[in-house]
Amino acid sequence: MKQRILITGASSGFGYLAAKLMRERGHEIVGTMRSTGGKNEEVAAELSSLGIHLVELDVTKDESVNAGVEQVLEKLGGLDIVINNAGVGVIGMQEHFTPKDMRYLFEVNVFGVHRLLRAVLPHLRAQQKGALFFVTSLLGRVTIPFYGPYNASKWALEALAENYRVELSGFGIESCIVEPGGFQTEFMHNLIQPSDDSRDESYGEFMKAPQAFFEGFGETLANSPAQKPETVAVAIADLVDTPHGERPFRTVVDFIGMGDAINPYNEMLDNVTKGLYSSIGIDGMLNVKKE
Repeated sequence: MKQRILITGASSGFGYLAAKLMRERGHEIVGTMRSTGGKNEEVAAELSSLGIHLVELDVTKDESVNAGVEQVLEKLGGLDIVINNAGVGVIGMQEHFTPKDMRYLFEVNVFGVHRLLRAVLPHLRAQQKGALFFVTSLLGRVTIPFYGPYNASKWALEALAENYRVELSGFGIESCIVEPGGFQTEFMHNLIQPSDDSRDESYGEFMKAPQAFFEGFGETLANSPAQKPETVAVAIADLVDTPHGERPFRTVVDFIGMGDAINPYNEMLDNVTKGLYSSIGIDGMLNVKKE
């Protein structure tokens, strides 16, 4: 069934790959990016040539989001699925990130998602059907050193998705989380570093650890041919093609071992959540209303 889809962060990485694959499968797509010019000019031209509509949208700005969503609804004639994919990452000692650094990260990874959903949800609730996808990370389930602020933002995004799931299920709006592991995309090469280097010396030799860890992880990815970014795009597209009301809440995409560790954790949390909701009589909120 053809779906009308909005996906953020379509200029690179998972968003770019997923937009192309979903279009190939026959869906109507609007991909957003902060600008269709400059460094994005070539990719924007490619996506447009495939029949993917493009809208300039900055998730950190209310005016941009509101105007962008109006364009999306106009171009698609409505909306069925929203894929929250835009995000930024970090590398460095957590202490060295200033509050300003942290605010920017959360502005994109958390507040940007909430901002976009506040713009689209009145439309989805009115039609009593829709789906929200949240591209989080396995680092939204477990922490790894030197990615601290990113861990925190993705944990927050997971909580945001959990609450939207139950508060919107009665309106026929389904929520799905996609949890990728680490993949070699442009994302890995654009990680934000802390802006305060005044404390570096006090960490001594340990200051070399973040870069060493990053390089070692990069080697692991390079030596893991199954860990291809395209697999995340496939996971997203497969969720799109799954009938409404039958999509799993969480989907892990990883082939280097982290996913094997996280899956039992997710299953345990799912059982805890069902038990808790059942004990207070609201377990029905975990199931999306079907037509």
